[in-house]
Amino acid sequence: MVQRILILGGGFAGLFAAREVKKRLGDNAEVELISEENYFVFQPLLPEVAAGSITAPHAVTPLRALLKGVFVRKARVHSVDVERQIVTVFQGVQRRPTEVSYDHLVVAMGQVVDLSRVPGLADHALTMKHLEDARRLRNHVIEKLEHAEITSLPEVKREALTFTVVGAGFSGVETVGEMKELIDRSLKFYPNVSPEEVRVVVVEFADRVLGELPESLGRYARRRLEERGIEIMLGKGVASATGTLLTLSDGTEIPTRTIVATIGNAPSPVVRDMPLEQQAGKIVVERSLNAKGRDNIWSIGDCALIPMKEGAEARDDFAPPTAQFAVREARCLAANIAASVAGNPLKPFVYKSQGALASLGARRGVAEVWGMKISGFPAWLLWRAYYVGFLPGFSTKVRVLLNWMMDALSARSVVQLKGAEPPVSRYVHYKAGDRIYEAGNRADGVYSIVSGAVELRQGDGNGEETVLRLGKGDHFGDGILVGENLRRSTVRALEDTKVLLLDRETYLQMVDAFPVLKDYFNEHLRKTFGVEPMPGKRAS
Repeated sequence: MVQRILILGGGFAGLFAAREVKKRLGDNAEVELISEENYFVFQPLLPEVAAGSITAPHAVTPLRALLKGVFVRKARVHSVDVERQIVTVFQGVQRRPTEVSYDHLVVAMGQVVDLSRVPGLADHALTMKHLEDARRLRNHVIEKLEHAEITSLPEVKREALTFTVVGAGFSGVETVGEMKELIDRSLKFYPNVSPEEVRVVVVEFADRVLGELPESLGRYARRRLEERGIEIMLGKGVASATGTLLTLSDGTEIPTRTIVATIGNAPSPVVRDMPLEQQAGKIVVERSLNAKGRDNIWSIGDCALIPMKEGAEARDDFAPPTAQFAVREARCLAANIAASVAGNPLKPFVYKSQGALASLGARRGVAEVWGMKISGFPAWLLWRAYYVGFLPGFSTKVRVLLNWMMDALSARSVVQLKGAEPPVSRYVHYKAGDRIYEAGNRADGVYSIVSGAVELRQGDGNGEETVLRLGKGDHFGDGILVGENLRRSTVRALEDTKVLLLDRETYLQMVDAFPVLKDYFNEHLRKTFGVEPMPGKRAS
């Protein structure tokens, strides 16, 4: 019997899991991977994309090119029904819900960034999780240099030329190292900005940088960063952030217009809502990588808590969230799924780290490989060689190597290539008879009718249906205010209609900020549908 293997997530763990499962089971399995993006991004290279040494398109590879024989579905996972063995996704322009069945489910969705615990940080900090984050950081740094070049206000120039990074783990250190190199190599284009005016700061709550590496390498990394003019503030957390000020836990204030947060990993809401045993925001798995108490649900990568020995308790007893481990987890996973299908015993995941590497920028790095500690230029070369070898796809390796060669031979570009940001509101036109949305679609915006008319149909679950004709000045879709994630009504245009569509998050922010709007919409929902508002509750 052909098995349906469904893999959630297109990162390291998901990509290699799909590859290995297809290799193991061949025609005996239908392997499908669901990802919000149709490409694989090599996250260790994101700091170099942000610094401009690698162009963004050259750091990614299409999933379809990497996964021969695997069906790739570009969609957003909404929920998992483990009893029915169904995953519901939103796909296409209309964001229609689609049910995808499975025999075996692999959860490899990684983690998301949650900065909400620090006032203002989520609103003012840049992150380094996705390709778009790297592109945005590069454009932001160049924009601050452009601003500093022309401003006549000393305090504005000081804020524009102060760059802060929160977190001194691998991501934070590599980001600040590459960002400093971008700034240093760009200053020759900005005659009104002197190197002495630039301030780069790293804030870390722990008492040393690169806590994942031996202390001697952490000391070397700190010394090297400080030699390059980067301030290291250890033992300090972040208390709050604004557009021009970062306040630390000890009261220190850093006037800055650039905050890069490499902290705040949190479970995906989809993972969080799964009826699986979880600990510290991760799915608890057996050593065989199946979710605890489940025979056909598996999890690997950053979203899984993977014990490396029996009775694991200490942090070092669990697999770290690195690409090196994700690839080996994928191999073990594929072997165990094949064993499960065949009715054979499962094997525990066993792997010993071969080491860890970090780039410090400016052709320096630190590494621990097979117990040997390496620093400086040799470690930097080793870092590059290792990650080029790790890149999936021959063409991607070649493109990255060519980027590095060109970067070594030419000046760093300060061209800003800004992608078009999607508008938070826009006009949308419909012809008579067009369906605007239907019951069950994802609730992702609110509509106000500028001209024309629509028909709204909504059932009450008891066979009764409310039918409303809405015209100019009316609005619909505002059930978002009371936590609606899925549309409960179907709306179609009765005549040629023009509407203003306001996206979900902007609508919620406006209602939160303007009490008169909240009162108005609550009263509208109460009168029209008999829905009682839930004070203080925001839709997720």
